[in-house]
Amino acid sequence: MNHHQHATLAAIFAHPVSANIDPRQAFALVEALGGEVSHGGHGHIIVKLGGHTHGFHDVHHALPKDDVVTLRKFLEQAGFTPDQSA
Repeated sequence: MNHHQHATLAAIFAHPVSANIDPRQAFALVEALGGEVSHGGHGHIIVKLGGHTHGFHDVHHALPKDDVVTLRKFLEQAGFTPDQSA
C-alpha cells in the first residue's frame, strides 16, 4: 500500500467517524488490499475482499458516515485494520 492508502485506512478507522472520505480512495484501498470492486447496477458498488461481499451506494462526493462505519466493519471482518495492514 502507498501512503495515500495508509491515510485512507487510518481515516476509515478514525474516531469520531470521518465524513470526508473520498469513495474513489476508499474503493482503491480495497483493491490495494487484494479485493475486487465492481458496479452492480442501479447505483450500487459491489465490494469483495477476504471471502466477504458487501454492496454500497455509488456516491460521487464523500462517503456518508453510515457507509464509513459499514466499510470499517467490512474491513475488520476481512482481517484488515490499521495495525494489521503493513
